[in-house]
Amino acid sequence: MKKLLTVILICVAVAMTVPMTGAPSKGDKKPLTERPDMEQIKRDVTDPKSQYYYPKLMARYEQNETVMNLDDYRHLYYGYLFQEDFNPYRHSEVSSKNESLYYKSKHTRAELDSIITYAKEALSDNPFDLSQMNFLIYALRARGKVNLANIWQYRLNHLLQAIVSSGTGADKENAWYVINPRHEYNIINFQNAVVKHQQYEEPYYDRIDAEKNGGKGSGTYYFNIRNLLEEYYRKFPE
Repeated sequence: MKKLLTVILICVAVAMTVPMTGAPSKGDKKPLTERPDMEQIKRDVTDPKSQYYYPKLMARYEQNETVMNLDDYRHLYYGYLFQEDFNPYRHSEVSSKNESLYYKSKHTRAELDSIITYAKEALSDNPFDLSQMNFLIYALRARGKVNLANIWQYRLNHLLQAIVSSGTGADKENAWYVINPRHEYNIINFQNAVVKHQQYEEPYYDRIDAEKNGGKGSGTYYFNIRNLLEEYYRKFPE
């Protein structure tokens, strides 16, 4: 595909601790991974005196700060669980429109502008729609708006790093933590791989079997969705 995934692929490959074969190479240097302490993150993002107080953190993010570190992004990503507008199963009509437009083989200037407009609208509703971020980056670069594309690339890369820093994905004990089921597919797709099978496993895991494009490797990955489900059912008990 012609889409601009190179930087994303590099980011995920560097951050990943388990290659697509499903087992780490002996000589690999593993970056630090740490399970998110959700209770502490909740305290941090709801405390007006904290540097991670969510309104302040989101304001920094929206001001295009490129000095936010991994810890900032972990609080930003996982802290969204505890915001009133959190709904991991929300999918807007404009997102669907943009998906059908993006996957055309070629785009006119007008179509690129539409992708940008749709992506921004979708992200205003769901700030961590990683697919729409990818669409936006592609269209901005194609329209020559490189600086703005780089800002969004920085955001996307660091959000991906926040996810993959939560574990290795190799088994349930080391599952990656996500706040949206679609992010599971993003992590797989941004490795230039495709999901072959997805299955929920008790008590709160998603198991995904994936294969590299071209059948050049496969692996099984686990995602922890406990906090996602808890917050969703708390807000939507019906």
